[in-house]
Amino acid sequence: MIILACIATFLATLSGGLFALRFKDKLHLILGFSAGAVIGIVFFDLLPEALSLGKNKYSAGEMMSVTMTGFLIYMILDRLALLHSHDDDITNHRRLKGTLGAGSLSIHSFLDGIAIGWSFQVSPSLGIAMALAVVAHDFSDGINTVSFLVKEKGDNQEAVKWLLIAASAPVLGVISTYFFRVPEAGFGLLLALFAGFFLYIGASDLLPQSHAQYPKLWTTFMTLIGASVSFIVTRLSGF
Repeated sequence: MIILACIATFLATLSGGLFALRFKDKLHLILGFSAGAVIGIVFFDLLPEALSLGKNKYSAGEMMSVTMTGFLIYMILDRLALLHSHDDDITNHRRLKGTLGAGSLSIHSFLDGIAIGWSFQVSPSLGIAMALAVVAHDFSDGINTVSFLVKEKGDNQEAVKWLLIAASAPVLGVISTYFFRVPEAGFGLLLALFAGFFLYIGASDLLPQSHAQYPKLWTTFMTLIGASVSFIVTRLSGF
């Protein structure tokens, strides 16, 4: 069963990314959706799960401080890349931003795989439930991974490379659980940190980019759709 879960997560992420590549001429709508989905992941998935896992060791204020730290770390990395980019090197800077975004999502997907692996170790039924929850939002993860790179002028080859990495990440996460285990509270801190990363990506990057040069009505509508999808998926999955 765990093998089927790995295959399902891989195919779901891959399908989402290929969908984004196929319709990249509608990039502003995809970016709008991604902005809502990423911000939705923060508030409907990462933060609630982080608070739940860390509640026996860390206060809510401490967990939020970790989230803020993640936000500031990502902001500093983004600004440093910009400061060290010259006008004739702007393409490399944009690709670096795309890589940071895609890389963050890939690590998040790796953590999803860890959650699946640990759940199966507790019980098969819990493992199946967790796998379904991850698969449900992996399609959006694939869209988000590709949109980061396409938005920053990455070529299709670069986008496909990172899409394969993101699709493989949950599988590698599942495999890793056979070799190590992170305490629940520590895992909660990681989720809180990545909540800060994603909050910066969604609110400070994707959202402004999607509305910058395109019709506001449809991009706003797609942002609402993206947030709604995140909400519905997390509620239906029970996580």
